[in-house]
Amino acid sequence: MNKQNNDSLETAIFAGGCFWCTEAVFQRLAGVREVVSGYTGGAIKNPAYREICTGRTGHAEGIKIKFDPKEVSFTELLEVFFATHDPTTLNRQGNDVGTQYRSEIFYTQPNQKKLAEEFIALLEKEHVFGSPIVTAISEAKPFYVAEQEHHNYYNDNSNQPYCQFIIDPKIKKLNKHFSNKLNTVK
Repeated sequence: MNKQNNDSLETAIFAGGCFWCTEAVFQRLAGVREVVSGYTGGAIKNPAYREICTGRTGHAEGIKIKFDPKEVSFTELLEVFFATHDPTTLNRQGNDVGTQYRSEIFYTQPNQKKLAEEFIALLEKEHVFGSPIVTAISEAKPFYVAEQEHHNYYNDNSNQPYCQFIIDPKIKKLNKHFSNKLNTVK
């Protein structure tokens, strides 16, 4: 990672199903400096994974992204976000079902809200998906970092069946459609 003044970095927070998946996708983008898995959007403080799994906390599995807007724009992050999960299924991503797997953008500054609204409007106008987009747009709420075993999950466990069947296709799609936006250094 290049040394850089953290004041020039921006933050994006996305929930798009399992955070193992979204973390793996965004870690590979040029301009992304950090991706942290955690919980956001709910009512209780400092939730644990076992509580999140019940679906009763109101929290979503999410990721907090620190990115350099000179290298990757918020709109480019939105492109990848919408291309690598299903924004048309309410509280569901594949076999993962519950409010903790919802599709939601938690904006950290007003311009992100505007960009997200415009981007969703464009996707809807162009009928990119066969069903209406249900992705919520909300002001960022406290973000609670997930337990250590959830960080860097795909990179550390790529031989696990979940990684092979669920995350590998997302990475292949990312490599195919966004190769010009990927880190060149592994």
